[in-house]
Amino acid sequence: MDGQATGALERWREQLDGWAIPAEILAAAPESPWGYPVGLFRSRALRTGSRPATPSNLEAARALPEGGTVLDVGAGAGAGSLPLAGSAGRLVAVDESPAMVASFLAAAGQRGVPAEAVEGSWPEVAGRVGPADVVVCHHVLYNVADLAPFALALTGHARRRVVAELTDRHPLVGLRPLWRRFHDLDRPTGPGAGDAVAALAAVGLAVDRQDWEQADRFGFDDFDELVAFTRRRLCLPAARDPEVAEALLADGTRQVDGVWVSGQPRRVTTLSWPGTAT
Repeated sequence: MDGQATGALERWREQLDGWAIPAEILAAAPESPWGYPVGLFRSRALRTGSRPATPSNLEAARALPEGGTVLDVGAGAGAGSLPLAGSAGRLVAVDESPAMVASFLAAAGQRGVPAEAVEGSWPEVAGRVGPADVVVCHHVLYNVADLAPFALALTGHARRRVVAELTDRHPLVGLRPLWRRFHDLDRPTGPGAGDAVAALAAVGLAVDRQDWEQADRFGFDDFDELVAFTRRRLCLPAARDPEVAEALLADGTRQVDGVWVSGQPRRVTTLSWPGTAT
């Protein structure tokens, strides 16, 4: 690997490391700022049956043979793989959360598609998972500082194609004004999808890229849940909920089609590349 390639991977890691919360703020946090409520992912997975196919869905469907297998890494409740249930013969999920795994299996059962799940972190559990025709990985890459082994394990498990979806910029960038308001702290502005492409290319992957705007907004059904989630992200106590609610509304948060979303459109990128599994 040449210096330019190594540099792309190092820049990716350095930018993600920049999102670490200062020790003094983290120590004072009454609750962990990490993680997502299962209900948020369950709600999104349930909506996949009624919304139009996304570029990520279409890219995966093009590579998936009738009755083929889909591996969903970092599956959550299955929003990345459940849209393929109509043509897939089997769905396999990997997620480190037992609650997410249970939610995925329940949703797959409702769709009538055979499914199984492996609880654990990728690529640590990759050896427990067989190859699949298509591997999908939605909104996980920004959680992966060591991108090379993660992506290569995805590639080595896909017979036909890997399809990874991510927002065009780090998903916490939208909280920068609130970090400044509540903690007087400047947060990073990256990495973004372009940095992901460069890092993946650095490990020899021929990545195709599609940029698009998501019509089905990723948000909360309940405003109070959004406030509580944001407050935990900001390492604040529950007593600050009214201030967080005021800040969110002032920043453009609003209800669209029954879902509370930020004021900015959600721009998304689909990355895909050939698999190497046999």
